[in-house]
Amino acid sequence: MQLMMYIGNDLIEAIKLNDADIPKPGYVGTFKRNLKLKYKDLIQQFPDPPEFLIIDPAPRVSHRKKMS
Repeated sequence: MQLMMYIGNDLIEAIKLNDADIPKPGYVGTFKRNLKLKYKDLIQQFPDPPEFLIIDPAPRVSHRKKMS
């Protein structure tokens, strides 16, 4: 899984997360706080706050049968 930080429509940074630790309290929040500090100057240039998404970048394989 990855934590992705966006400002507007721009991807600022993506960080790989340990899947097993995501449910633990504070794990994802620590990364979010660090990213906000790292990009503090950039964040201040935009009226909207950054958005964070957690995604699984691995493509999913579909096992659908083709219909003739």
